[in-house]
Amino acid sequence: MIATDSHDSIRAVLWQGDHLRLLDQRRLPFEETAIDCRSADEVAQAITDLVVRGAPAIGIAAAWGVVLAARQDPGTLPAALERLRAARPTAVNLMWALDRMKRAIADGADADALAAEAQAIQDEDLAANRHMGELGAAQFGDAPVGVLTHCNTGSLATAGYGTALGVIRAGYAQGRIARVYAGETRPWLQGARLTMWELTRDAIPATLIADSAAAHLMKSGAIDWVVVGADRIAANGDTANKIGTYQLAIAARHHGVRFMVVAPSSTVDLTTPTGEAIEIELRAATELLGYGGQRTVVDGAQAWNPVFDVTPAELIDVIVTERGVVEQPARHGMAGLYAAGAA
Repeated sequence: MIATDSHDSIRAVLWQGDHLRLLDQRRLPFEETAIDCRSADEVAQAITDLVVRGAPAIGIAAAWGVVLAARQDPGTLPAALERLRAARPTAVNLMWALDRMKRAIADGADADALAAEAQAIQDEDLAANRHMGELGAAQFGDAPVGVLTHCNTGSLATAGYGTALGVIRAGYAQGRIARVYAGETRPWLQGARLTMWELTRDAIPATLIADSAAAHLMKSGAIDWVVVGADRIAANGDTANKIGTYQLAIAARHHGVRFMVVAPSSTVDLTTPTGEAIEIELRAATELLGYGGQRTVVDGAQAWNPVFDVTPAELIDVIVTERGVVEQPARHGMAGLYAAGAA
């Protein structure tokens, strides 16, 4: 067994006392550059531009954006909250964190108290990720398994350690994972650029595959589990996540591969009854028509670029949050996590 801390060396969102420092994830893996945000508008723009991404990390960054607005001019807080809320529409963690900050404002919190609240949000996320790692890894059993993950759900997407990647970190440290595969995750290549960078940096052996190779990999018998994160989980267990997740769930069910979703309870939206009610963010067609500023598709071509899809609860075997594990979410839904005495 390997010490868990040996696989937890990355922090993408850092409060610097008077500004927010964000690791620019657009430039990874070849350039580790930070962007300093000194206003709520700059934080909102960084979220929109994918400098910071991943539902928990977006919420944490937005909370610090509120702190910046409070320190500069408390009168701008309503506008700052609105601007931050509009930065990314699908990730419910953004709304959750801003609602928490808004409640603190309503209770009379000054800038220092808001900073304490933002720090609490960040600290709680890290603790939740570590607990989810343990809960999720326990699902694998004792025989080492093969695991496929999608997009990036690690330290870059959270306060640290990660959600789905936290489960992989814990599982590898415990000797429960024999091999890890990462899908490239087009069009921004978060799996290729970010997940492979994290796993390599933390000395976890991993193999990159093309997104379109996933079903063939499952057929080969090399993997036993697909482990992914979530940007929003509806009350019935339907889950919005990075585009391509839905087709992985379909292929996994066909090949007898189990499917795990890992996300903090702040990702569960009990006010959204099913996945049909989740707003799916559409981004610019240019993200598909080129890469890195270089056009790769003929002029005049059109593109459709949804960046999330919804996996129905009936295709999910288990949902892991820091509050506990929900097996067969299609049968049980998510409300039980919030019952009195839930773990």
